[in-house]
Parts: sequence; C-alpha cells; structure tokens
Amino acid sequence: MLENKNNKITAYPPVVVVMGHIDHGKSTLLDYIRKTSITENETGGITQRISAYEVIHQDEKKQTRKITFLDTPGHEAFSKMRERGAKIADIAILVVSASEGVKMQTIEAWKTIVESKTPCIVAINKIDKEDANIEKTKKELAENEIYLENQGGTIPFVEISAKVGTGINDLLSLILILAEVENLTGNSALPATGFVIEVNLDSRRGIMATLIIKNGSIKKGMTVVVEDTMCSTRIMENFLGKTIDEATFSSPIRVVGFDKMPRVGAQFKTFQKKSEAGKYIENWKTEQKKIPTQKISPSNTDESKKIIPIILKADVSGSIEAIEKEIAKINYEPNAIVGKNAKFKIVVKGVGPISESDMKGISCGADALVIGFNVKADSSALEIAEKRDITITFFDIIYKMTQWLETQMEEKRPKVETIEVTGQAKIIRAFSRTKERQIVGGKVNKGKINLNSTIRIIRREFEIGSGKIVNLEKNKTKVSAVEEGTEFGMMLESKIEIAGGDIIESFIVIQK
Repeated sequence: MLENKNNKITAYPPVVVVMGHIDHGKSTLLDYIRKTSITENETGGITQRISAYEVIHQDEKKQTRKITFLDTPGHEAFSKMRERGAKIADIAILVVSASEGVKMQTIEAWKTIVESKTPCIVAINKIDKEDANIEKTKKELAENEIYLENQGGTIPFVEISAKVGTGINDLLSLILILAEVENLTGNSALPATGFVIEVNLDSRRGIMATLIIKNGSIKKGMTVVVEDTMCSTRIMENFLGKTIDEATFSSPIRVVGFDKMPRVGAQFKTFQKKSEAGKYIENWKTEQKKIPTQKISPSNTDESKKIIPIILKADVSGSIEAIEKEIAKINYEPNAIVGKNAKFKIVVKGVGPISESDMKGISCGADALVIGFNVKADSSALEIAEKRDITITFFDIIYKMTQWLETQMEEKRPKVETIEVTGQAKIIRAFSRTKERQIVGGKVNKGKINLNSTIRIIRREFEIGSGKIVNLEKNKTKVSAVEEGTEFGMMLESKIEIAGGDIIESFIVIQK
C-alpha cells in the first residue's frame, strides 16, 4: 500500500457488497472465498441478516491484499439491508445464476446499485450446472439494461462457479483492479468513522453493534457515538469474534456495551474523550429538535379498521426491519389476502428474548400476536403466557412467518356477510296452509331452487319475509332441486302467507 507519512493517507482495502436474487449463490461464493461452510448453518439455507467478513487475496504481484465482503439477504423483505450494503460499499458484486437467469430481486438489486452509484462487477454463477446457459443470461441482463463488457457495455463480468471455485481468483483480482481504478484512500490518523450494519442484544454482555470503519482508526479507550447513543471501546472484537485492541478502515468490528440500541444504518463517530462524545450527542439532539415532525392527517388514519396488535422480538434490528416491511405489505398491498377492515399494528418491538415486561400489557383472551424471530422467551414470560392463555409463536425463516401472518389475518379480521342469490322462482298458485307450513306451485325463472334452501319472499319488489323449503316436487316426484324453466310444487315453512304472483329467491350467506 502507498502511504504518505506526513498525513498518513493510505490506500484502503475495498468494502465489497454481494447482492442478487435469493439462492443465486451469494453466501456460497463467500463460503468458497473464506473456505468455510456458513451456508450450511444458515436457517433454511438462506441469509437473513447482513454479515461482514475480511479475506486475504494474493494479487498478480504476489502481494497479499485485504478485501472486506458484505453478504446481504436476497429475500425481497430485506431490501433496506441491501440499500445499506450498497451505500456502505465501495464495490458491488451482482450475482446472477447462469441456470435461472435474471430474476425479480436481481433487477431490484441492480436498481439499488445504480441509485447508490456504486461501481459494479457482475458474477455469472453456477456455470458448472447442466442447465447453465451463459449466453441466455447475458442476453437477459442486456434486456434489463445491464450492459456487460464485450456485450455493448462497460460493466466488467466474471463467469464463476462458487461451488467448485471456477473463476473465483479472477473475480478477486478484478475487485482489486477496480479498487485501484477508484483510488480508495483514507487517513489512518483520524478517529474512526463509518456505519452501523447490525445491532443485537446479548443476554450476558448487553447491546452490541457491528460497525464498518470507512475512515480513520479506532483503539481501546475511545468512545463510539451513534446519534444519541454511546459506547466505550472497552470490548472490541473482529469479525471472527476475537478480542482486538485497535482497527482501521474497511474492518468490520463488533463493539459491546452501548447504553441503548443504536439505529441500524446510522453513521458512527469516535472520540478520544468521553466528554467530547457527550458534547456531540447534545449538539445532535439540538439539531434534531429543529427538524419539523410530520403530522398525520385524519384522512390517513385507519380508525374504521380492527387493529390486531403484534408484540415482536427478534435477534437483530435488521430482522425487525424486514418483518415490519412484510407486515406493511399484508396491511396495504392491493393483491394481498387481507380485507380492508383490519390491520396489524406492532405495539411492542425490540431486539432480544421475549421478556416478562413484553407480556404484561396483554390481557387474557386478547387478539394480540406474540412473535419471536430467532429468539427464545424468558421463563417468566412463558409463565404469564400460560396463565393468560396467550400463544407465543416462534419463527426462524421470514417467508414462513409471512405465510402464518396472512393466515392469522384471515382468521382474526371481521367478516363481512354478503348474500348470493342461487335461484329465483315465481309463485303461480298457493294451495293450502296449516300453521306455519304451506304448499305452493311455481316456476323457476333463474338459477336453481334446492331442497332445504333458505328463501326470501318478495311482493311488488319489496321483501316481506323469509322461509325454508322443506319439501320439493317435480311432476309429483320428490326431488332435491329444480332447474331454470321447470315448474314445481313445494312445501314451505314461513310465518308469511304466500300468494300467487309473489317471487321467492333462494340464497346463501357468504362471509368475505
């Protein structure tokens, strides 16, 4: 690396975000690069949180160079994570399967890359598969305005197999070449700054944040500030979980002991003195007060809807963010299963296990849904749940949780009853009547009249009563139904005396 000793300006290792459609091989690519088996440990074989890793690669000059990789989820729900990844990264890799081609999240990932103006390399993966079609994949990329080198564009690409390792060295070399072209430099003498990429709660150690350093250096004894939260660097770990005393640009680190949950995606700053950190927080709070708050007008409220409350606890902030997006889709998406008369509302949310305090606000028999995503429940919380007959539901895969929520919405939302007419007939003659039963004859005008159907009686276009068909005959033979255009005789149960010329309609009540 080139270094200017006067100001310590140094070329820093590139931060690379790996993006693409779910199951196109992003995590498998990183596994091969790191020679590990993280994918096998991912729940359901899919990445559900952003992760950062450092790898060492030997370039063409036999020099060892460091690269930091961000692995982002491919599932549609995690779009905000991918946006953060593209914002933080210096280079993006768009992974596309040669067997499946361009998919929905491929296009969404590409748009995110373009919007963030991040230099990009396309990795056409799974070229070892029998159904791989590289030329078709290139054509689909071009059809979606992703123009590769030698294909009428300037975007560099590599054909790879993350499974067997074909083309991986070429990809790593290309990353380092692109990093040199972009002239990535930083000043190691400055206090570290960067971004929060994930937050979680450890029951023993407290609130932990994963940070990516974009400039400067961090050492033990400094104070990290994220907006109005702070943390001493007393406990710092690298991406492998090993304790470290210092770190510099591009390194993913974990800092333990924040006073409250920092916001994922926010910028962090570091200070030599705690008093300086305190002044920064006070200034930040003052600036926030100047920002006008957005008021919600009555027209935007959903007072007419039934509210189904949700208590949500998850392992990391990114999971909560993704679940909130899925819930918003169920509430508002036009093509969703939900009707317009109910909505989910997250009333409690947080990182960490489901606790006693989370459960205390739920009354017996309430409609509230208690969800734990990749977390457990405290014994005290389980006791309250049992006493109050509250079900706690646990998930570790987001799409399974979404399917369950859609089912819960269908079960819990208020049902709207609609009447569907199945048949209509005109009464030609009324024969006899005894108490609440009477025998009439008529002809079916529309649809079909069924035995045991409920009917409504219409006279001069006004509904005057209802009844039930207890016997039905055609040509003096008992039948279960009579079709359109057929004459019939029937026995009805009704308090209303039916006369010739009346109309009867059989109907069913449908709940929607």
